[in-house]
Amino acid sequence: MGEVRILPQTVASQIAAGEVVNRPASVVKELVENAVDAGADSIKVILTDAGRTSIQVTDNGCGMSREDARLAFERHATSKIRESDDLYSLTTFGFRGEALPSIAAVSEVQLRTRIADSETGTAITVKASEVEREEPCVCPVGSSFTVRNLFYNVPARRKFLKSNQTEYGHIMNELERVALAHPEVAFELVHQGEQVLSLPASAIKQRIVSLFGRKMNEALLPVDVQTTVVSVNGFCSNLHSVRGKGARQFFFVNGRYMRHPYFHKAVLSAYEGLVPEGDQPSYFLFLTVPADTIDVNIHPSKTEIKFQDEQVIWKIIMAAVKESVGRFEEMPTIDFNTADMPDIPVFDDSRPVTQPKVSYNPDFNPFSGSRGEPVQSRSNRENWSKLYGDAIEHKVNEGDIRFTPVSGTIVQPEEEAFKPYQYADRYIMVPSEQGLMIIDQHRAHIRVLYERFMAEAGNQSAASQGLLFPEMFQLSAADAALFAELKPRFAELGFDLSDMGRGAVAVQGVPSGLEGQDYERLIIDMIADLRVNPTQEMQRQLESMALAMARKAAIPAGRRLSDNEMQELVRSLKTCSMPSRTPDARTIYVIRSVQDISKWFD
Repeated sequence: MGEVRILPQTVASQIAAGEVVNRPASVVKELVENAVDAGADSIKVILTDAGRTSIQVTDNGCGMSREDARLAFERHATSKIRESDDLYSLTTFGFRGEALPSIAAVSEVQLRTRIADSETGTAITVKASEVEREEPCVCPVGSSFTVRNLFYNVPARRKFLKSNQTEYGHIMNELERVALAHPEVAFELVHQGEQVLSLPASAIKQRIVSLFGRKMNEALLPVDVQTTVVSVNGFCSNLHSVRGKGARQFFFVNGRYMRHPYFHKAVLSAYEGLVPEGDQPSYFLFLTVPADTIDVNIHPSKTEIKFQDEQVIWKIIMAAVKESVGRFEEMPTIDFNTADMPDIPVFDDSRPVTQPKVSYNPDFNPFSGSRGEPVQSRSNRENWSKLYGDAIEHKVNEGDIRFTPVSGTIVQPEEEAFKPYQYADRYIMVPSEQGLMIIDQHRAHIRVLYERFMAEAGNQSAASQGLLFPEMFQLSAADAALFAELKPRFAELGFDLSDMGRGAVAVQGVPSGLEGQDYERLIIDMIADLRVNPTQEMQRQLESMALAMARKAAIPAGRRLSDNEMQELVRSLKTCSMPSRTPDARTIYVIRSVQDISKWFD
């Protein structure tokens, strides 16, 4: 017998399922998108244990007949396309016929569905790709899928699922994308018996505000450009709402969410020179193009899309965003105070014009006194001894003055070991044994604060400074899920935060040294760092959050420092475990030897 053999159907189904279903969020995405394709205007998602135990998606769409319900679980069975040419004019989400059979291959699925023309519905139970039960039932028009025990027969895949909070965060991300793409559809999310989201059908701006908070309402600028190649509409953030972390960035094409780094650069180019380096805007841009000019059949996730005229669309996106910022951005205006304003005479063309006359003293000498004598200094040199008493020995001889210490004390060598000098209000230059040390003051302070925050967290000695009036702010549903997981880390770092429910957070105390900061933005940035680079290790979470705190509280570039501040910063940097690099591996200082400096003058 040869070595090549056909895989059993169950194994082939599990392998195929791995391409479509890799976590509970994938199941939610596929079922919700199918509900949208079915014409539903109301979709409800119910989760238990972040989808590990149960996922239920109910819609009021067109539903399925008994024959269609049974056939929907067969591989490559779909109602979305009929022939290969349909792939180049897709207007629906699901079209491969892979979602339902892939989900049924790694879980137990129960479907209850009914069409409007039928008095009774159909209930089907499928487990590991095998139909276990099929019977008529009473149910409303539409479909209700219940997926239980995901990956029960693929323990290796189930073992690599993350914590419930992490998986729940991924589900929220998927729901946000579909909800933004279809604001005309009402969405409801229930997790562990508690309603988390309730989004009524609305306009797109209201949907954005409902998902990401009321502050978005003031931060958004409208974008609307119509061309023969593409229509671009949506919103981008104003110049005051850009942020280093946690920007909300969404692209949609023909109602489908997509990732597109090339178009992302087009948006950033529109803000170039207008916002600080490293900050990024939020944007919600909806592109509309002819269906036959894009290809969505690249990856099972269907978020990677090819465009026929990418370069042209890139320029249109950049121009559209730049025009929006230019038209709607509010610039500060100069307010002239007209009180006690002098009267400016109005030109009278009937008055004769006279040539102005200039008078001067030809004998004036600025280097002579009133009598032609040299100007004498007005300084009273006789009062030096009265001013300083016995603290100094004074010698006034051609302007030479020498000070001596009081009571004969001598400055210790270690105190005068270095005399720092600040250049461009950003760099500190210090002579050292190896040569001239040039220190970036902002990065140096990041390293110092980071190690202090980590040490206090490790020793459980982080001091919390209580606020006289607690500050309240709202997190998005996805951020609120991650916040619940990170709350113990916040406490270790010295934050006193209260979860008020439904994404509301009260700041009652902050770590010592962070007083006066924008606490809402700091906490959202800390959460955003871990949303972009997720980790389950508590130590890694702590390090990421401490770094965000240090960045926020560090001395900024451009601030003038006193000699004492510079000396203290350099001394603190020398005591750090790794003074040459920031926690994110950026250079803190460079040293140039005398030989290197001498070469500059060769």
